[in-house]
Amino acid sequence: MRIGILTGGGDVPGLNACIRSVVLNACEGGHDVVGLKRGWKGAVEAAHSDDPFAQGLVMKLSKATVRGIDRLGGTVLHSSRFNPTEDTGDHTRDLLGLFERLGLDALIVLGGDGTLKSAAHFSRLGVPVIAVPKTMDNDVFGTDYAIGFSTAVSRSVDAINALRTTVASHERVAIVELFGRRSGETALLAGFLAQVDRTVIAEVPVAPEQLFPLLVADRASNPEGYAMLVVSEGASLQGDTAADMDLSAAKRTAPGIGRQLARAFEQATGVGTIVQELAYLMRAGAPDALDRMVGFAFGALAVQLLEEGRHGRLVGLLDGNYASSEIDVLTQGARRVDVDRLFDPARYRARLNRVEGLPMFVY
Repeated sequence: MRIGILTGGGDVPGLNACIRSVVLNACEGGHDVVGLKRGWKGAVEAAHSDDPFAQGLVMKLSKATVRGIDRLGGTVLHSSRFNPTEDTGDHTRDLLGLFERLGLDALIVLGGDGTLKSAAHFSRLGVPVIAVPKTMDNDVFGTDYAIGFSTAVSRSVDAINALRTTVASHERVAIVELFGRRSGETALLAGFLAQVDRTVIAEVPVAPEQLFPLLVADRASNPEGYAMLVVSEGASLQGDTAADMDLSAAKRTAPGIGRQLARAFEQATGVGTIVQELAYLMRAGAPDALDRMVGFAFGALAVQLLEEGRHGRLVGLLDGNYASSEIDVLTQGARRVDVDRLFDPARYRARLNRVEGLPMFVY
């Protein structure tokens, strides 16, 4: 069996561990693996190339080529944000031709919501596909966990706590904006673990007249005279239209929600702020132990499913167990924070009414 593999969307730590796992498990079973570089966009370019190997659009993967990559962040296959059926036209026929020309018997796709929905499209056309979820927002429907989430939370907690010394020195209010376009789970968990004063998530529009007095009181009650607020980038002000979080659109030029809140807070209270957008630092560098472990496991499971003839599957974690689901589950809903169970909108804080029986990652 010849297996193709590609990574799409934003990079996250743990992708290379998954790639290595796919290759090692495939080689153990006597299979070949080729990597399609630069995600769906690179695949389309390869489809129009006379020699995609020579042009660096496709590469053969072996035990030697993936040696040690699990320790690295990012993806050795590189990536792109590209919809192969919409962004520059419908390239379905071109890609089906590429898969045939490369002699692919199966395709493993590592990506977030958009990338994997394209994988589901090809699965419906008969291509044997396995989808592997990755996103630091942890918002892929059909799995409780996606590669990259743990490292993003860990990076965020470290940065938030490091920022405390500066915020305390100047007796200000820190507003730390984290990635999270449509789901506030990363901000919610990072804020909880760093024990910040308040957290704003994408699912609950923020009311300044409710939040600002809480922050003023938090600062006043702190012997060091500061307060900490974490906010999801996809959050919006109550009554406003939600920000356009479509990454395929033109570059957004409006101030992010963190800077909007800072400006309004200073005008309303006269208290200074420090705004820190962690952005790409959340997913830069090597994976933590959990994302390396999940990456290895997801890669092994993907190959095992193909060997069993079970394709058209999304690998994932369900109730703390490795599992797989029909790939079309991706299109059946949206994964968001369960506000009623996990968040107190009146206090802008995580709310854990019950812990017993919940999985390690509370969701």
